[in-house]
Amino acid sequence: MNRFSGPIPITISNASNLSLFGISGNMFNGRVPSLARMSNLFRVEMDNNSLGNNEDGDLDFLSSLVNCTNLERLDISGNNFGGLLPDSISNLSTKLTVLKLGTNQIRGSIPVGIGNLINLGVLDFKVNLLRGGIPSSICNLNKLYDLWLNHNELSGALPSSLGNLTSLGRLNLMSNHLQGSIPPSLGECGNLLALVLSQNNLSGPIPQEVILSSLSLVLDLSSNHFTGSIPIDVLRLGSLTSLDLSENKLSGELPNAIGACESLESLHLEGNFLQGTIPQYWKGLRGIEDFDLSRNNLSGGIPDYLGGFRLLRNLNLSFNDLEGAVPTRGVFQNTSALSITGNKRLCGGKPLLGLHQCRLISNQPWRKVLTSIACGGVIGLVLLLFFVLLHPSRKALRFVLLYPSRKARVKPTSGSSWGVSLLKVSYADLLKATNGFASRNLIGAGSFGSVYRGILNEEERIVAIKVLNGQSSRESFIAECEALKNIRHRNLVKLLTACASTDFQGNDFKALVYEFMMNGSLEEWLHISADRVAGAPIVQGHLNFIQRVSIAIDVANALNYLHNHSHMPIVHCDLKPSNVLLEGDMTACVADFGLARYLPDASRSLPSHESTSNVIKGSIGYIAPEYGVGNDVSIYGDVYSYGILLLEMLTGKRPTDEMFKDDLNLHNFVRMALPERLEEICDPVLLQRKESSTRSNATNNRNNIEDDQGQRVRKCLVILARIGVACSADSPKKRMDIGNVVDELCLARDVLTRTWIPRKHMITA
Repeated sequence: MNRFSGPIPITISNASNLSLFGISGNMFNGRVPSLARMSNLFRVEMDNNSLGNNEDGDLDFLSSLVNCTNLERLDISGNNFGGLLPDSISNLSTKLTVLKLGTNQIRGSIPVGIGNLINLGVLDFKVNLLRGGIPSSICNLNKLYDLWLNHNELSGALPSSLGNLTSLGRLNLMSNHLQGSIPPSLGECGNLLALVLSQNNLSGPIPQEVILSSLSLVLDLSSNHFTGSIPIDVLRLGSLTSLDLSENKLSGELPNAIGACESLESLHLEGNFLQGTIPQYWKGLRGIEDFDLSRNNLSGGIPDYLGGFRLLRNLNLSFNDLEGAVPTRGVFQNTSALSITGNKRLCGGKPLLGLHQCRLISNQPWRKVLTSIACGGVIGLVLLLFFVLLHPSRKALRFVLLYPSRKARVKPTSGSSWGVSLLKVSYADLLKATNGFASRNLIGAGSFGSVYRGILNEEERIVAIKVLNGQSSRESFIAECEALKNIRHRNLVKLLTACASTDFQGNDFKALVYEFMMNGSLEEWLHISADRVAGAPIVQGHLNFIQRVSIAIDVANALNYLHNHSHMPIVHCDLKPSNVLLEGDMTACVADFGLARYLPDASRSLPSHESTSNVIKGSIGYIAPEYGVGNDVSIYGDVYSYGILLLEMLTGKRPTDEMFKDDLNLHNFVRMALPERLEEICDPVLLQRKESSTRSNATNNRNNIEDDQGQRVRKCLVILARIGVACSADSPKKRMDIGNVVDELCLARDVLTRTWIPRKHMITA
């Protein structure tokens, strides 16, 4: 935990009596020399440096440790080691209890001889490039407590003898290419606290055996292909903190037994085929903080008890078939913490939700009268039926009662073609909402029009109103409506309605009404200056590093959805910081689809006859180079714009800065600084550290933590800069796929926060 740099001296091997060699948390680089003469070593810790050159031969020194017969701990994680994983690790000391090689660039496969290390308690190969299957010999390590193989490229089936690892406490195989089913023998691991198998290709039903009562941290089986119903034995998970079965193919009803898991803080079941109602038995989940049941086939009403969950900070029930009144207390008062979109039959709730009022009779005396009439009617109907069954002419009467005229039957009304209930607004409504489009309500202006803050009186809803002008307003209006009416994603701005009419002078008037984003645009946060548009939100402070990484992930997720997961690939064509808006919790949403274009096939550029104009599409500094020479619109143009945006977030410099001229641009500016001089050119805000709130006897510990934090910040900076440079390459073929960008950014965030399981679980390695 110092700032030592440079290579490890070759002469270190002269210290032949050395038993502990610890250089963790420094800046050593280059290859590690042979340690063959240091046969007394029992502990080697080189983690969190910059050792290795990401090339073959980086791990040759491991073979020299075979002579260390007393070696108990070997940790080289968090470096730049590359090359193949040598088989010689199988010949290390059988006294070895900790073997950590995670967070490097190591290739190859896990040696079959790994089972020789019979005393291993911790085996960590996470975040590497390992391929092949998980050898069954790993199941011989019956003292193993931690097994971390996540974020590799492992494939094949899970070993059938996993149940032999009876001491296993935490198993993480997340983000690989594993296939097949979960072996029921895993149920023999009676000490398992955390099981993470997410983001693989596992299939079949979830075995009852894996629902272990010992699981108290996390059970994450998300993003696989599991089928069938949720096991009824889930009630065994009474002490579980996080349960994630999302993004699978599970069906059936929600089990009442989940209500017995009173320690649950996070519950994710979204993206399945679950049906039925939300059970009343779940009212016992009072510790829940993160609750997501979206994108299922759930019906019935929203239970009122959810409003009584005081710790609930995120509730997502969107895109189901829920109906009835929305509760008004607790989390239902905070629209930024609640999502109920896509449930067409909901009503009531807080005005900001924009739902129609429920048809309820509020006058109590009339309610009593009508209730009495209804009860009397039911009694009368029963008596009438009794009379029909006994009366001599009952056949004729029975026919009339049981087969009424078809003309009396009422046909259900069809829903909106937009898929959601849209607000109905006129020019007069928007004029009133903005106080006559007053300048004090102007929050932005551009080539396609102006954006105003407004309040719709009937809804008491704060909205952003984009008024289009100029000759291209019709084209932009249609493009934005077409792009947004059929897409839904949490990182895309929400279009509430549109207005195409005339003003009071008879001129064409076109406006789009969006959900208001209270934290303004990314542009305002990155460049706080006097050129802010009058009336725009005043930004306090700067974005810290973790906020910028989160925003980068949000924007990449939005592009990934548009390019690869919407009903037809969509190219945004104008991605830049001013078109990235921030919600109250700093979630980023991509906005302004006035230049958006549909592609019939995401794998090729748009044919020239489908292009609406030969004019360059986009904003200066963010336009892909190929657009300047007449190439058609493609998804790679968006990737270029994203790369420039990411580099702007890292450096704090616009691509149009005066310093960029001749052959120097933002891309080359960062590329030439990688990796040694990156800190010199990055935004100084990213390197600021928070002051410790404790001023007692913890000075040394605080310094160690801050140094460790600095190491992780630098490593994350390099990862993000390389992504930005790769995305903004001149040649479209050399740019990264946006799906890979999302994966790499998530890994960068994990490096920064030192978490290797999804952040909602908060389990550190």
